[in-house]
This record gives sequence, structure tokens and C-alpha cells, in this order.
Amino acid sequence: MTRTHIPGAETPLVISASRATDIPAFHGAWFMGRLKAGFCRRKNPFNVRQESLISFEKTRVIVFWSKDPAPFLKHLAAIGDAGFSFYFQFTLNDYEKEKLEPHLPSLRARIDTFQRLADLIGPQRVIWRFDPVILGGGMEVDTVLERLERLGRELSPFTEKLVFSFVDMYRKTARALHKADPSFRAPSEGEMAYFARNLADMNRSWPHPLALASCAEAMDLGTWGMEKNACIDKKLIARLCPEDEELRQILSPEKEQLSLLPLKKASDKDSGQRKACNCFPSRDIGAYSTCPHLCTYCYANLSEELVRKHMKYCLSQPEKHEAML
Repeated sequence: MTRTHIPGAETPLVISASRATDIPAFHGAWFMGRLKAGFCRRKNPFNVRQESLISFEKTRVIVFWSKDPAPFLKHLAAIGDAGFSFYFQFTLNDYEKEKLEPHLPSLRARIDTFQRLADLIGPQRVIWRFDPVILGGGMEVDTVLERLERLGRELSPFTEKLVFSFVDMYRKTARALHKADPSFRAPSEGEMAYFARNLADMNRSWPHPLALASCAEAMDLGTWGMEKNACIDKKLIARLCPEDEELRQILSPEKEQLSLLPLKKASDKDSGQRKACNCFPSRDIGAYSTCPHLCTYCYANLSEELVRKHMKYCLSQPEKHEAML
């Protein structure tokens, strides 16, 4: 896989693949084609005339986000052999009864994939996300906790961390959820605290207690041992690349960042994310409205019709497309 210089391209240290779509589930051929070419293009979802050229020349780590990475497992050895470290943010919820994730494999199949992935690459490289926590539609806090309890007993031996977030009722998300059931809602602050306290208690009883963290939540849940997560986690990145001296220096908070990322210091957070986000800077690739999971609460799909239109294009010789769209 190419590590050549691409004039005029951004050269991020970390690639996020992807907050915009499920690349491992649906766009593995595109990703491997771009990795082989050494670069990709990404269009601004809010201004399609604006395009970025992103080179993998200096990339050390790739963070994959997925709800079903099973189709992608066949590529992992090649990615590692090419010199890239990587880990997965694996979202595994249980909303089967409510049909909020209508096109995912069964819960049993996803648990099996999670366990198989951890066996392949190690539990430290598979982060379990229960994201987002939604109430209503017959679900109270205790309902969600009971489901988490069952999942935790099966998943905790195969990961080191559980990350959760509470649903943000963006206009599009609220409209879609309320169309499915007007009672769907975000938890109140009291319910958030109750959730955190009981999750901490459950965690201590699991076969392998996990580090617990909330994602981009303004509420401080530290009383119950919840840290504020960094999904693009420089501590984990350093742990995965222990022999990379240059990377170690870049991640050091004392070292000025001059070359690999457009930052004042390597300790700076990603300015492109929400205020409560602690992520280390990365460059996200992929495109909105290209995820056929069609989860009801998804913020990244404009409509089912647009997803199907885009997927028809994406699946035609995907390895040759520089941009996903």
C-alpha cells in the first residue's frame, strides 16, 4: 500500500473511518482501494463543491466506527501488514424489540462478531459503545439497564471499555423518533444519574469489569467513576504504537506540534467536534447518506431514498472512486 507524497494533500496522523457512515459494513472495497492508492477525497457534506484531498502518507492509526464489521474482518491482516495500527469503536445496542436499528444483523450475530473481532485483534482494540441511550417506546431506565446487564456478561471478557451517550434530540433525530413513537425521548438529568449509578454497580459484577466513559456529555458523571471519553484516544494510540518514538513525541503535551497536524500543541482537542468532546484530532473520511443500516435515530442519513441512490453509485467499482460520492 502506497506511502508516497501527494502534493497539496492533508497528511493526518489519525484517520477516523468514519463518523459519517459505516465503512467496515458497507464500504470495505472502497476503503481498501483508497488505502492502496495512498489517498482519498472527501466532499464537505454541507458544501459539495468543497473537497479535501487526504493522504495516508503520515497516518499511523486508523479508528474504525461500525455496528457490523463482519464483512471487513478479511481486510484486517492486510491493513496491519501495511504498517497501520487500528482499533474499533463497535456500537452494540439492544433495540431489536423497538426496531430502531432495522437493518442490522440479529443481536446474537452482532455479539458473535464482537467476540470474533476481539479474538482476532485483542480486546484492547475493540471499544464497546452503547450509543445512544434512548427512553420511551416502552423503555424506562431500568429496561435499558437490564439489557446492558445481559450484554455486559457476554461482552466484558472481550473488551476493556464501555462508552455510552444519551440521545441528542437534534431536530432530524427527534422528528424520526417521534414518527416511530411519540414517546421516545432523551433521559432527564435525574435519569442520567440513576443510569450511571446503576451501571457502575452492574459493572462490578461482570466477569471482567470495564472502564466506563460517557461520550460528549456535558453532565459530570465522575461521582460514579465515569470518565469523559476521547473516542480518538491519544493514550490508547500511544499504547498501540509503543515503539514509535516520533509518535510518542507528537503525543507528548510538552511538544509543540509543527508538522503532522494543524495544531498549536499535540494536547489540543479536535476543534471540529462538539464542545464536550475530548477527541485527539483526526481526519474523518466517508460520506453522509451512505449507510443502509437506516437506524431511526441516525443524524447522518438525510433520507432512505437518498441512501439508496448513493449506494447504487458507491457499489459501482468502489475501489476506483477517489471520493465515496
